[in-house]
Amino acid sequence: MTVPPPERVSGIVLAGGKARRMGGTDKGLIPCGGRPLISYAIEALRPLCGHLFINANRSLQEYERFGLPLIQDSIAGFQGPLAGILSGLETATTPYLLVSPCDCPRLETATLARLLGPLEAQRMDIVLASDGERLHPVVMALRTHVAGDLAGWLASGKRRIDAWARRHRWIGLDLSDAANQFVNINTPRDLAEYEGR
Repeated sequence: MTVPPPERVSGIVLAGGKARRMGGTDKGLIPCGGRPLISYAIEALRPLCGHLFINANRSLQEYERFGLPLIQDSIAGFQGPLAGILSGLETATTPYLLVSPCDCPRLETATLARLLGPLEAQRMDIVLASDGERLHPVVMALRTHVAGDLAGWLASGKRRIDAWARRHRWIGLDLSDAANQFVNINTPRDLAEYEGR
């Protein structure tokens, strides 16, 4: 598998949601295993990305402490992960964008790297992660030239990532051998169970 060099890849950590299931607490800043939850995503993305951003819409001073540029949604009203992805596409100056949510502490650099391969090898526009049974569409790699189409999709009121991806050359990449990495920390119970393990 050929992975594009970091200078051709921007990365974005999605931390811009309301975290309703976490009681409104900003998920990326929640301690997990003795460190902020977002730090795992930053660590996994950093080796692959020449430019790395955090998408955040609140707690901006706290997120500034991670030393990365902050990007807010260009669409107001917490419109979901695609709004954060659009802001990343509009900001990136590289041909590729690699996306990770802030709440998947097990995701590894090697797994994220596999998403980049089909962009060049198969000329795909969008690569979504799959655990072999279902898609995890907020773990993705895509070409930045799709920004205009995504802006139009969101302007029409649509929000589904997989439905938007199907408008392009896309694949759901089988990462079933890394299925245990797609653990999401969405609720206090999820956090307690993860730390208990």
